[in-house]
Amino acid sequence: MQVLSVQSSVAYGHVGNAAATFPLQLLGHEVWPVDTVNYSNHPGYGSYRGGVYHATDIAEILDEMDRRGAFHRCDAVLSGFLGAPATGPVLLNAVDRIKRANPGALYVLDPVIGDAERGPYVADGIAEFFRDEALKRADIVVPNLFELEQLSGRKIGNVDTAASAAASLLKQGPTTVVVTGLRHESQISVLLVTGGRAWQVTTPLVDIASHGAGDAFAALFLGARFDLQDARAALSRAAASIYGVFLATQKLNRDSLALVAAQREIVNPTARFDAVPVWAG
Repeated sequence: MQVLSVQSSVAYGHVGNAAATFPLQLLGHEVWPVDTVNYSNHPGYGSYRGGVYHATDIAEILDEMDRRGAFHRCDAVLSGFLGAPATGPVLLNAVDRIKRANPGALYVLDPVIGDAERGPYVADGIAEFFRDEALKRADIVVPNLFELEQLSGRKIGNVDTAASAAASLLKQGPTTVVVTGLRHESQISVLLVTGGRAWQVTTPLVDIASHGAGDAFAALFLGARFDLQDARAALSRAAASIYGVFLATQKLNRDSLALVAAQREIVNPTARFDAVPVWAG
């Protein structure tokens, strides 16, 4: 699989393309990272330096890739943190051109908006872009609970309401929604909704600084979905891999995901977790 990944870049830590590229490469996939911002580190550390790339610069990079014939060979587009609202139309223009060149290409949307602890942390207009424009074009959407509320306009209190909110997004265009970060005291789960059915994978909760976990998980799910050709099996493998990464991060006392140290967990996770049906209808 050849993946165009449009999201943030950091020098220190693993978020955005720094969280997505390495796992996909380990799984044997070619990745073309296009950065939307270049930061020293994730802003969640409290301070950072760097800046946002102009949308015109990103458009020029994508145009040149198209001239190289990359769009015809692209199997999937993965997008995350945009940095600026003006980057949104540039991204969707590339998605449309890739899908015209290769109708089987997937668009995986990680709608980075914010989280429950901090609220929104993106520029004005980006959440609306995801909700009103990008969602219609996506094949797979991978929000956290906070982002699912923003996209669906629904308050989510448990797994059932999360599944219903995810199902409501399917009416707008996507075929698959994967929701991350459903906490249950000492456990955490991810939820898959597709084709009128829902599955949940639950793992022990590992207490670490998890900046970039959603970015890494979206990449892991995409890689597993392509390899296994089965969304339910992909959910189980991706959840097991990210759990292995979390354990390694905790054991090494790292302040960002220990992706390199845990690379064996990405390729062949030690733990196994079943995807359990939630409902069908």
